[in-house]
Amino acid sequence: MSTRRFDSFADFYPFYLAEHANRVSRRLHFIGSTGVLACIVVGIATGHAWWYLGAVFCGYGFAWVGHFFFERNRPATFRHPVYSLIGDWAMYRDVWRGRVKL
Repeated sequence: MSTRRFDSFADFYPFYLAEHANRVSRRLHFIGSTGVLACIVVGIATGHAWWYLGAVFCGYGFAWVGHFFFERNRPATFRHPVYSLIGDWAMYRDVWRGRVKL
């Protein structure tokens, strides 16, 4: 378990990607992040705030299954919550751009 301190997100992101080396885990993160966006859109469209809670469960649920069962590591969220959240969306963007393989 890393207790390393990072001075910037640019320093953290390579560590984040290394914590997501397993392809199945990356796919689960991608599915979860897409689900988060879908829940937010449905929440806005319907006006039902429960969808926002669903977004949280969807995002973390898929990601944590990836970590606990495929990566066999603890999510970076536990040690670096802000950078980890930013990393989730940076990796999501990089998948769409073809920089990170699913």
